[in-house]
Amino acid sequence: MPLSLRRGQVSAIHERHEGLVRLEVDGVACVAYPKLTGPVALDDEVLVNVQARELELGSGGFDVLYANLTRGLELAPEDGAHVMVLPYTPLQHARLHVEERGESKAALDGMPVVCCSLHSQVAPVCAALQGVRVAYVQLAGGALPVSLSDTVRALKERRLLAASAAVSPCFDADVQCASVASALAWAHASCEVVVCAIGPGIVGTGTRLGHGGLAVAETANVTHALGGRAIVAVRASGADERKRHRGISHHTESVLALVHGDVIVPEQDGSSWREACEGLPLSHMGRGPEEDPEFFAAAHAAGLAARELVR
Repeated sequence: MPLSLRRGQVSAIHERHEGLVRLEVDGVACVAYPKLTGPVALDDEVLVNVQARELELGSGGFDVLYANLTRGLELAPEDGAHVMVLPYTPLQHARLHVEERGESKAALDGMPVVCCSLHSQVAPVCAALQGVRVAYVQLAGGALPVSLSDTVRALKERRLLAASAAVSPCFDADVQCASVASALAWAHASCEVVVCAIGPGIVGTGTRLGHGGLAVAETANVTHALGGRAIVAVRASGADERKRHRGISHHTESVLALVHGDVIVPEQDGSSWREACEGLPLSHMGRGPEEDPEFFAAAHAAGLAARELVR
């Protein structure tokens, strides 16, 4: 299916964050990534991608700004960058990559790496790691821009995350990495624990091998190969409306089936997660901690398991 673009005019600006603007184009909700498309202001003439909203897919009911015709043409690339993100697509652009700084130490020395198959697991995992220096690494399989994540923003504000990395084709993190291996090596140089996850939303086809959460299987395997300790955050749920996710999800089972070597699969930790997660954004498929406590408890348990391994 071709791109579905429409021309419009910015009619409202609602929020500005680093790397993200929430706005309206002709009264329709939209998001913009200014590091990609340049700054945006009221009355700008723009092109927006409307396809996901029109098909009621994973954009969450909003359009995505594709190009700013008023102030976003002929933008200069990032100074010194020459490695492309999203190469050979209409959105290709150059970003500085950590690999361009030279080789990192290719050994994790037992560093724990928590592998989350859903972005909504990240907050409870990090809540269990308060006081530990944590790096967040975003993988493909959900939203690609790290800047879209309100969770990552909140965790940084609470000092539950020290830094973030985007593994291509993801982008808009503190650093850009070409591979999971180099992202883990970068994190090991300055952090004690890594939390890896896909971005908000998930690519899904309804099949065991066709969902974005499988990206963490690669991360677990790379962690094992580099001498780290992989911890898989269990996707657990007691929600009646999704009976196939009662107990351990088939998504978690499909991840574990592709992992080689030993991994840690923690059990739920009871009720300690509630106090630790107080004030953090907690939402899983539209359900909060009262509707689906098992989900958040299981994710928090993965963070506790990582904490026990910190040297």
